[in-house]
Amino acid sequence: MSGSKAMDERLKIMVVDDEMIVRESLYHWFKKAGHVVEAVSSGHEALDILEKKPFEVLFVDMKMPRMNGLELLKRVKDGYPDTTVIIITAYGSIESSIEAMKLGATDYLLKPFKPDQLALVLEKITHQRKLASDFHYVKGLLEQITRFESMIGQSPPMRAIFELIPKIAQSESSVLISGETGTGKELVAKAIHAESFRSKGPFIAMNCGALPEALLESELFGHQKGAFTGANQARKGFLEVASGGTLFLDEIGEISPRMQVDLLRVLEEKKITRIGDREPIDVDFRLLSSTRRDLDKEVAAGRFREDFLYRINVITLRNPPLRERTGDIPLLVKHFLNKYSHETTKQVDRLTPETVELLKGYSWPGNVRELENAIERAVVLSKSRTLGLEDFSFIPPSSIRFGKGRTLKDMEKDYIQKILEEQDWNITESAKILGVNRVSLHKMINRYQLKRPS
Repeated sequence: MSGSKAMDERLKIMVVDDEMIVRESLYHWFKKAGHVVEAVSSGHEALDILEKKPFEVLFVDMKMPRMNGLELLKRVKDGYPDTTVIIITAYGSIESSIEAMKLGATDYLLKPFKPDQLALVLEKITHQRKLASDFHYVKGLLEQITRFESMIGQSPPMRAIFELIPKIAQSESSVLISGETGTGKELVAKAIHAESFRSKGPFIAMNCGALPEALLESELFGHQKGAFTGANQARKGFLEVASGGTLFLDEIGEISPRMQVDLLRVLEEKKITRIGDREPIDVDFRLLSSTRRDLDKEVAAGRFREDFLYRINVITLRNPPLRERTGDIPLLVKHFLNKYSHETTKQVDRLTPETVELLKGYSWPGNVRELENAIERAVVLSKSRTLGLEDFSFIPPSSIRFGKGRTLKDMEKDYIQKILEEQDWNITESAKILGVNRVSLHKMINRYQLKRPS
């Protein structure tokens, strides 16, 4: 194990051995290899230090006075289960090694040991800890995705939302979720509902901008039979159906001032009256709403009631646009690739690096919804398992934001060069991969002045 590699994979190691020569030799060897090391002579001393600061690896002598290695191993595993313990001894036996492994030891070394043996053990420990770390990281992401349905992301803005959702869910306050079209505001609302004590009740979602006012009123409040032409039977409205659960009003900024007054009364009195009826009905729901409009500006313009805004906006949660969390694009792309590859039974499971950069550089005015549509279209039309720049040719070059002054033409040039080199400049095969004919590829080669390495 080289010194540079050791520094890259530095471990916090404690040596526990009552023999000074063993203790000091291990201390100096580990220290020289670049690790953080402490050496102690007894199990009690080791436990005292572990209470104050963590260690990733313990090398523990089997035979020690007062507390032997197996006793220390058991107490370490009980109190610090993530700590790796290696048992070292000059008196090896099958029985003692089996007992050590049962108690949680990772390995068992016989004295005297050579530097190569120690290097191999540390390399194995580092690899195992990395695998465990990767597993817990991926497990956490999967749990997060499962917990919050299709809300995918690990960027700071999304992590902030994931942290807020459980806190918001514990209250009964009205929540206004703001954000551009396509950012997944309804997914946030569903996650809040799922985390709340109302989770076993209904989640009712309604788009306020999709219906004319008369129909919106009927959908919300319900009606009695004969209340108007076509009302052939009594019908519950969404306000009544949502009782015991959560009502999500999408695009609440689209409703009229008159409807705002009616809803404000419902929120204050917790009662509704169906159209064509006189008897009030008790309702009990939590209101979540969303908007893509700036409602403060709507209030200033006289199009939205200030008292109603205060009532629906007790808690505000902003859903970030995709351009503010471009680091999540590879995760989202992978999710949508899996989804549409399964639906279309096509094996499309990767993007070229240039294409990932293309997607990260695009502004995505339609946000996650537009990205999903783009991936679906590319999967349906793709002729190979790898999506390239040509599969997203609908993205206008003027809308791309690239770092270090790079343009879409620069990326196309690099991509063509890469394909040509991978195919050893076989024009026919390269043209197939690029989805163009041989004549077009020759024109591209001339345009970008590409040359085969001599």
